Amino acid sequence: MTTDGRWRRLRRRLARGLPGTLRGRFVLIMVVGVLAAQLASYVIWTSQVRDSRLAQLDELSSNVAFSVASTMRFFRSLPREYRHIVLDQLREMGGSRFFVSVNEKRLDVADIGDGPEKALVVETFRRILTEQLDIDAVRVEFSRPETLRVFNNEVLLKDLPPRWGQHSLLMEPLSPPILVVQLELEPGTWLYLATILPIAEVFEERAWLSGERLLAGLMVLLTVLGLSLLGIRSMTRPLSRLSRAARQLGDDLDAPPLRETGPREVVSTAVAFNRMQRRIREQVEERERLFAAISHDLKTPITRMRLRAEMLDDPGQRERFCASLDELDALVRGALASVKGLDLQEQVVMVEPDTLLHDLAAELRLHGGEVVIEGRAAPIAAKPLALRRCLANLLENALFYGRHAEVRLEDAPDRLVITLRDHGPGIPEGQRERVFSPFVRLEPSRSRHTGGSGLGLGIARHIVRAHGGDIGLADAPGGGLLVTLILRRQANVTDLQ
Repeated sequence: MTTDGRWRRLRRRLARGLPGTLRGRFVLIMVVGVLAAQLASYVIWTSQVRDSRLAQLDELSSNVAFSVASTMRFFRSLPREYRHIVLDQLREMGGSRFFVSVNEKRLDVADIGDGPEKALVVETFRRILTEQLDIDAVRVEFSRPETLRVFNNEVLLKDLPPRWGQHSLLMEPLSPPILVVQLELEPGTWLYLATILPIAEVFEERAWLSGERLLAGLMVLLTVLGLSLLGIRSMTRPLSRLSRAARQLGDDLDAPPLRETGPREVVSTAVAFNRMQRRIREQVEERERLFAAISHDLKTPITRMRLRAEMLDDPGQRERFCASLDELDALVRGALASVKGLDLQEQVVMVEPDTLLHDLAAELRLHGGEVVIEGRAAPIAAKPLALRRCLANLLENALFYGRHAEVRLEDAPDRLVITLRDHGPGIPEGQRERVFSPFVRLEPSRSRHTGGSGLGLGIARHIVRAHGGDIGLADAPGGGLLVTLILRRQANVTDLQ
């Protein structure tokens, strides 16, 4: 598959996953946008906090490292016999933030911690002590207070007498990690320093997204979505009005025009729609005037020609002449009937389909037609005269070509399906769409000699579509034509007005 084909398939999949309504798509865009902005801002904030924390830790580590270097230089300057005297005085005084001892060997420390903070502290200490003291044997580690050993005999820090000042390192119950630095004073002598860095959470695992941040992000998201929904509703309301007006336009050209208010784009759309409605109404009125004028102008010459035909001496010529005039008169009346049939200017009311069908069946039985009706249906919002004409056209058509019609009603919450079956010759599949065109009658079964004008099916489909439904034709099982009429149930009567 080519790259363009993959992109097209991906776009189709994305389109299927999008909400069907404009409001839903706006909400999805806002949610994705807010979440992306929250994520980006949190990543930037986290990076800045981490950089600031590392800079603070680097500065603090440098200060403590210089203090350790000064302590090392001080003990280097003391004679061996005075070192323990100074250490005893320091322990008796207490209050020092360092615990210092001189050992004969480097003590093993259970090193703890990991991550960039520890690496920064260790690297800073090693660099400064190496530069300041010109030594390489520098050991920098972190230990837990409860496992820290401080003397040659590996006495634990917590076992020392309180007067020695170890309480400054044992900060229960916090138990922060202790920094241990060991430097070689001379061969066989190591200076041991333990201290606590005055910065909290050196090795604490930080949650990438804490509960407080989640709550703050959720509050921001809900606030933005609430305000966005109000704005989206105000923006999509004109589109809803436009959609409702477009539906009404097919049923009532005299419906009130749209209000030309709101944002510039909405006003421009409303102006264009109202202009279109006026032009369509003017064209329909012009069409009605044209057909009325044609009807008036044709009736006079037809009547005059009929009088002259009656005066012919030859009976055969007179009969053929009158038949041609009858056909011409039928065409004129059919054209006028078509115009009136497409004029649906009546109020929408609740109509009972089964009652309407039973009334039509009773009238058709008087003319020898047999109609069998099955099923019942709840009332539906429709224009009664238009719906009656639609069903009458379909039933008359079925009875004329099949002599017998079977009607079935199938009711549903969202639609009404009316199925009409005749036992006539049917309609070839290739001709089923063509029969809805005006003045089309199929030969030989649907010839002009039947007297029909070829307008019934076209008018019926126009009426059904004006009600939001449609008509379909198919072969009936066992022969004949199956007409399926689907009417959409409206939420209320005004939806069709």
